[in-house]
Formats: sequence, C-alpha cells, structure tokens
Amino acid sequence: MAQKPSIPKGTRDFSPSEVAKRNYIIDIVKKHFRTFGFQPIETPSFENSETLLGKYGDEGDRLIFKILNSGDFISKVDDFTYSSKSSSSLGPKITEKALRYDLTVPFARYVVMHQNEIDFPFKRYQIQPVWRADRPQKGRFREFYQCDADVVGANSLLQEVELIQLYDAVFSDLKLEGVTIKLNNRKILSGIAEFIGAKHLLVDFTVALDKLDKIGVEGVKKEMQEKGLSLESIEKVAPLFFLSGSNLEQLDALKYILNGSEEGGKGVEELRFIVETIERLGLKSAKLSIDVTLARGLNYYTGAIFEVGAPENVDMSSIGGGGRYDDLTGIFGLKDVSGVGISFGLDRIYLVLEELGLFPEAIDQSLDVLCLNFGEKEALACLKLITFLRENGIKADLYPSEAKIQKQFKYANNRNVPYVILIGAEELAKNSFVVKNMAKGDQKTYALDTLDDFMNAL
Repeated sequence: MAQKPSIPKGTRDFSPSEVAKRNYIIDIVKKHFRTFGFQPIETPSFENSETLLGKYGDEGDRLIFKILNSGDFISKVDDFTYSSKSSSSLGPKITEKALRYDLTVPFARYVVMHQNEIDFPFKRYQIQPVWRADRPQKGRFREFYQCDADVVGANSLLQEVELIQLYDAVFSDLKLEGVTIKLNNRKILSGIAEFIGAKHLLVDFTVALDKLDKIGVEGVKKEMQEKGLSLESIEKVAPLFFLSGSNLEQLDALKYILNGSEEGGKGVEELRFIVETIERLGLKSAKLSIDVTLARGLNYYTGAIFEVGAPENVDMSSIGGGGRYDDLTGIFGLKDVSGVGISFGLDRIYLVLEELGLFPEAIDQSLDVLCLNFGEKEALACLKLITFLRENGIKADLYPSEAKIQKQFKYANNRNVPYVILIGAEELAKNSFVVKNMAKGDQKTYALDTLDDFMNAL
C-alpha cells in the first residue's frame, strides 16, 4: 500500500480560492509599488552561502537553509574533518549554496553586480518567496513570500517619509483599519546601550530587546543578564520600556535621557524630522507610533527601523517591517551607498484580512458564466458563444461532458458561478439561449445573434 503523501512542516499547499486571495493582496501591493516609482527585479531562489552567512547575526545564520553540494560530496571530506563531527568544520566542505533568507541581502548583491547598469537612486520592488528554518507557528512559516520596496543611492530622510506613506496607501486600499506603523532608530538603540554602559554588547542588547513582545519585560531582563549586562545597566534601561505621551513628547524625553550620546541624539533628530513631516502630510488610516523598544534583530540596520503592527483586535504580531542600511552594499565591496526599504508580510496580511472578513465577496469567483452541456450540437453552439464572451473579457466555460443536468448545476453551485447558460434542442432551433441567475433563481431568454443585451446585463 502506497504511503500517504505529505509536505514538509512550515510549508503549505494553496487552493484556487487561497491563490485568488493572495493575488488580490499582491496586485494591490504591486499597484502602489509602481505608483510610487519602484521598478521590479527578481533574484535566484538560492545564493552562494558566503553571500548570506554573517549578514543576519548568529540567530539569523542558524535559520538559513543550506543546500548540499551535488554528487558524492562526502567523499571529498578528509577523514579528520569527518571524524570531528563538527558542523562548523564539516559544513563548508559539503555545502556552498543556501536558500535566500530575505530579499534585502540578495538585493545588495544585485546592486553591486549591476552597479554600472543602474541609475541611482534606484527604487526597486521584489515579490518572491524566502525560506527560514524557523519553528512553524501561526503566522510563521518556513517558506513564505516577502513583498519588498527599497531605495538605494539616496540618504535623504524623505525616503523614510515616502515608505511610511507607501505602507499607509497599501493598507488603506486593503481596507485594513487600525494598523500601527512603529518607528525607532538604530542610533537611538546605540545611544541607549552607551547610556547604560553596554555599548560593547550592542548586538546582544538589541537581540534581547527585540523579543519584548514575545517574552515580556522580565524575559528580556533575564536574557540581557545572561548575555552579560549587569543588573545596574538593566535597571537603567527599564524606564524606557514604559515611555508614554505623544510621539514628539517621547522624543523630547529621549533627547533628555541621551543627552550625553552624540549618536543617540542624532537618531532622535532623524525621527523628529520623520514624525513632524508625516504630521504635516497626514495619513489615511495607519497610525505612526514611536517605540524605543523596537530593535529588529538584523545587524545591517543603521538608522530608522519600521515594524507594522496588526489591528489590536487581531491575534497577530508584525505584518511588515524594514529600515535604513547605510552601507549594506559595503559588505560586497561597494562603499557608501545608502539604502532604506520596507517589506510587507504577505502571509500574515492574508491571515489578518481573512480573520476580519475583508476580502471582497466575489474574489474566488473563477467563472462568470458556465454553459451546460446538452449534447454535441448544443455544445458547439455554446462554444461559439463562449468564444465571444471570452473575447469580451468574460470568464466563461463549457461543462466538458454530457452529464446529468443536476450534476452540472451542482458543479456550478460549488464554483460559485453567478450565471448558467442553457442551450438545449429547443433553444438551438430558435437560435436563442437561456440565462439562469443562480443567486435569484430567475431566468431570461436572449437571441444568439444579438448578444449586447446579455453583455449589458452581466
């Protein structure tokens, strides 16, 4: 007996209805990417390991899916390395490629390789799958899509303003109210680390802080202590967990706290410009909120960092994020190219829209019209009609076999077809066809040689 097939944990099959809903989101995101002047690119699903490793911190590196070399790769490993059973020693000998972890590092590699073909500032968007060896849970998968928009070659803070507007435009178009765009700055985090005497532990500090929404204040304090921060330092940072007031009031408080840090002060002023500019321009539906505990544990961020929170009435963490990376291309040899970008979490946005019932009712309606099959002559007449409908943009099809009419109607119901066309022997003799409205249950007869009336009724 054949074994029942399965798919790897953290991956999914998508039904026609689910694909239609995902495409609905992608089409809206893509539309706004284009209206904001972004151009599309694509990169390979896997990269050389050296391109990815070391760019996401230790935790990120552990989540990268590595691809075994082809052929008899084990035979090329020397006995000493093989017997050591050390993954750090054995890994480079048997794997040279890896599935991409995100779209940003491959984009930086793309910019460096194609720098002579690119007009800077370069605004690109990219919608492709990425892979992470993470523990699967709600809203977190091992294979998922990212929808990224980045600008490289411009260090103006107006780019951050524009990306906030882009977030707002997309979520407004999706009718997703109550979204919060959280905003922080990596320079502020550096200033905080300097303020508490832990500048040498900046990476450990930000990685722990980034887990605040997952493990809570006490969990963050415990992890900071385990990473080497003193109890005194941890107590000094504790008040920052509870900053309150308007965005500008929080920035004033931060400016006072970080008075002795030049870098921290610069981060505060960068955020002040962004916040004040957005307040002048206004947002349609999203809310902008300063969050000094927002860290985003990726090492390449250098300035503003973003994270988009779902509406409060939905059990979902972030549905988007990004930030500024002033020298990401430097890791590939191209220095001093500033960049900033954001990402939309397609899969999480899907779950939020589904939970809130925000998908259009007819989104998974794959057919507008189904012609029933009464026999060979009748089917030929239907195909002529269907050809005309298709040429006019109507999604039309013919039931493929002369099955029982009850079975054909059931098929139409299951596919949510709004109109069913019947051409039987009587209609064929009269050069006509009958249209049944499946929602109302009524039907109307039209002439086959004058189809305008039927087209207008659709």
